[in-house]
Parts: sequence; C-alpha cells; structure tokens
Amino acid sequence: MKGIVFTEFMEMVESIYGLETVDSLLENCDLPSGGAYTSVGTYDFNEMVSLISELSKKKKTSKEDLLYSFGHHLFVGLVDAHPEVVSSYRTPIGLLHCIEDHIHIHVKKLYPDAELPQFKILSKTDNSLEMIYSSSRGLYALAHGLIVKTFEHFGKLAKVEYKLLNENGTEVKFAIHQNG
Repeated sequence: MKGIVFTEFMEMVESIYGLETVDSLLENCDLPSGGAYTSVGTYDFNEMVSLISELSKKKKTSKEDLLYSFGHHLFVGLVDAHPEVVSSYRTPIGLLHCIEDHIHIHVKKLYPDAELPQFKILSKTDNSLEMIYSSSRGLYALAHGLIVKTFEHFGKLAKVEYKLLNENGTEVKFAIHQNG
C-alpha cells in the first residue's frame, strides 16, 4: 500500500485524537516498518489493518466508521497533493465516472506498483451513478467516504447507498444520487 495512504491516516489520527493516540498506535501495533512512513514509500497492507484495528479498539469506534472518516480526510490530502487531477472535472458525477479511465491511469503513472480498487460503471445520468467497487482489501467504507467527500468538494450533496455483494466487502455496489 502506498505511503501517502499511511501518512494521511496518521495525520487524520493526530488531528482528531491527538499525538498521544498516534504514539499509542505505534507502540501497540506490530509494524515491520516501525511506523516510519513516507508518502512515496510502499508498506504492507497488514500494517494498515493493524493500525485501524487498534484505533477501533482504543476509541470504541467501528472500523467502518473510521475508514469512512478516513475517506473524507484522504480526499482532501489527495486533492492537495494532486490538484490537477480533480480540477479538470466540473461535476462530482463526472469525476467519479472517470476513476478508471483517467484518475487511476494518472495514479499508475505516479505509482506504478500501486494496487488500486476497480470501479465498474453500471449506469450514469447527469444526477446518478451506479458502480461496482472491487478490491481484495475490502475497504468499501473508505471508498464511501471518498465518494461523499467528492460531492462536498463540488458543493453538492448526494445520497450514497451501497450493498455488499459478498460478506467480506470485496465487491460492493454503490448507487449514488445527487441532490439538486
């Protein structure tokens, strides 16, 4: 998993829960990297699982809620790091529709070894989008947070519903309807 995901996660933890919580996570998780993350590094996905599990236990918050919140935070970090990617879109539906054909291609140029989820578009209108999220990592709650924050970035609201197509969340159908 790319380091930018880890650095953004640790920034989110610090901003919401404080530096003491960051220190506690680093001390209580078995992290082969030692928790020394750089945005351009690559780290074992299991380190993220450990960090999220420990934070969930420590703060008595579900992993899904933490990942959803992290999706909001990560969107802002990614836009700050790569504003040119998002600035070429006029609508949130337009941006989400082009995840595979533009955004992930851009990400792969920057990070050739990145393991990205796949988004298969089922249907699209000016105000709605249905797609299937597929990832062996099952981080659909993170994707949900990214989707909602995409609409907020464009000053829009949306109803985002999802249905797990399997119990481990590696395939999820998202139905997105923009309000107004």
